[in-house]
Amino acid sequence: MKKFESVCVYCGSSFGADPVYEAAATRLGQLIAGAGLRLVYGGGAVGLMGTVAKSALDEGGQVTGIIPHFLEKREEMLDDVDDLIITDNMHERKQLMFQKADAFIVLPGGIGTLEEAVEMMTWAQLGRHRKPVLLADVNGFWAPLLELFDHMRHQGFIRPDSEVPYLVATRIEDAIPMLNEAVCGDETDSRIGADDRAPIEKL
Repeated sequence: MKKFESVCVYCGSSFGADPVYEAAATRLGQLIAGAGLRLVYGGGAVGLMGTVAKSALDEGGQVTGIIPHFLEKREEMLDDVDDLIITDNMHERKQLMFQKADAFIVLPGGIGTLEEAVEMMTWAQLGRHRKPVLLADVNGFWAPLLELFDHMRHQGFIRPDSEVPYLVATRIEDAIPMLNEAVCGDETDSRIGADDRAPIEKL
């Protein structure tokens, strides 16, 4: 059986307009630590990014932060993590975040968060990995994206033979159980599951 040992969280470096987002990030950090999982994230101390990391650390969790050197000051690198990696560029950062995670959770965020999530979905759609990607649909934040995906299906750009693989959790408490089932459950589903952590090819 495959092991679920680490989860990468993509999220905003801002708090957003609704306090519910920060509350969800705090709760997610607690749940990750409570499940004995290592958090892999973007290395910053600000916004939801810093919130989820600090929350995991406060609960005694293990945290790996990965940040490119040009963002060290802008995102106020969090030095408290037990594993901090500084990369030369964004491509290296994303590659390492992929390699060190068994699954991905996408909290609310901006265009960078969206880009990271969609890239993981694209790589999975193209068969480059089988790690599950879960959208944490806090307060319906990802509803417009899900509607866009449905529109793409109806217009024939997402076909049944090349479906975009993702999970959706409307309750933050459901995220870890859903990913655990995806990683450790039915390995016959080609859309979900962790791989052997080998570096994927750059597309």
